[in-house]
Amino acid sequence: MKKKNRGELFSRPHHLAVIVKDMDEAIEYYQALGMGPFEPVKVVHTDRMLYGKPAPSDIKLIARGGQMGPIWLELIQPVSGKYIHNEFLERRGEGINHMSFLVDDIEEAISIMAEAGFEAIVYQKNVGGGGMAFFDTDKIGGVIIELQELPLGVDRYYGSTTSNK
Repeated sequence: MKKKNRGELFSRPHHLAVIVKDMDEAIEYYQALGMGPFEPVKVVHTDRMLYGKPAPSDIKLIARGGQMGPIWLELIQPVSGKYIHNEFLERRGEGINHMSFLVDDIEEAISIMAEAGFEAIVYQKNVGGGGMAFFDTDKIGGVIIELQELPLGVDRYYGSTTSNK
């Protein structure tokens, strides 16, 4: 099977993520714009790595996703622990943190990005298969790229069970 090129990694947009201070306030605001309804993220992550080392165990986030046209809007509220999302909130305030794209093979995607000089700053596996990685792509424009391979049978990350292809 032919290895994908970098451009192919970005052919399946999944969601845009916004870091927020208050989840309830954010949901009310975005629903007033006609987005949503917002559902809890149901994919469970394991073996979280942060900058190549095991991530602290006290990381807690609240994450909700809702429909925004053809893609999802993910709202993330950092609650505790030192992680990239609360670092973002402290440094920049609320705002767009990352763009997410679906891939068929997260390990291949990480390899392709590494060959291009982009480090995975976060990596975690998903219960049920697949995984996700955030890359150090925020140097220009301030937006991180997330690539994710969903567990089999999970679509949209927020719990509906259909094909992930």
